[in-house]
Amino acid sequence: MTRKTPPSSSDILCIGSVLWDIIGRSASHMRQGSDVPGRITRLPGGVAMNIAMTLARFGMRPVLLTAIGQDPEGDELIRACAELGMETAHVYRSEDLPTDRYMAVEGANGLIAAIADAHSLEAAGAKILRPLNNGALASAEAPYRGPVALDGNLTLSLLEEIAASPAFAEADLRVAPASPGKAERLRPFLTHGRALLYVNLEEAGLLCQREFSSAEEAAAGLLSRGARRALVTDGGKPACDGTAEGLVSGCPPEVLVTRVTGAGDTFMAAHIVAEAQGASRQEALDRALGAAARYVSGDTGL
Repeated sequence: MTRKTPPSSSDILCIGSVLWDIIGRSASHMRQGSDVPGRITRLPGGVAMNIAMTLARFGMRPVLLTAIGQDPEGDELIRACAELGMETAHVYRSEDLPTDRYMAVEGANGLIAAIADAHSLEAAGAKILRPLNNGALASAEAPYRGPVALDGNLTLSLLEEIAASPAFAEADLRVAPASPGKAERLRPFLTHGRALLYVNLEEAGLLCQREFSSAEEAAAGLLSRGARRALVTDGGKPACDGTAEGLVSGCPPEVLVTRVTGAGDTFMAAHIVAEAQGASRQEALDRALGAAARYVSGDTGL
């Protein structure tokens, strides 16, 4: 499949999960077995999708590389992506795999439980990367040179392939785990040292196989394990951006938390945009923390 329009400076590849988010939210505190009133919504979601939506609101054009079924839910999701300003020409549409889904329950005390059904994305594997190997977007001889947002819903073998692939050799690669349970899949990027890793404190500890007491300590730990750059968040506590040039820290604004699903994706997208606009490391970190705080407070303005 060929690209409909030529690449532009506002393009960014978003690789990973694009699915339907089914979120139940209640204003009540919840525990195991709670049965409370609330609201249930279904919206386009997935790590790559959440990042892409924020990038699009900031004026960038996300190019999606993912797997979406040819079922009615998939057709509806493709239409929603296009309406939100995303390029879907290179999405892998499977005839036999259903469109993925994510389900979560949130209470006043935060995320209670979640299940990510990204089996179709995992089963599609390297098929979603065909445009980066057949010349539609890039190839081994002509690697992609723009920014790439990559999420950890891909299989470990595919992430290893991406970390070593010539097609990504000149890309500005930004990587985030889909959840703490999938954080260890990002180990190839420690080995190759080619990406900026966006992780929270728990995910950093899983990657380094130790516990950290602060984002600054975790960022330093990731750098010592081979990371080129690491950006570690810790909820309402200070976050840290670590590189070989030093550590930069920032504290998120205090807000009333009304939602949590998608906050990390919003943070990552806002940080990417800030740096694309020429912001310093400190300014980019502060702007990303502010955007994430507004998101969790329920403010839709970014």
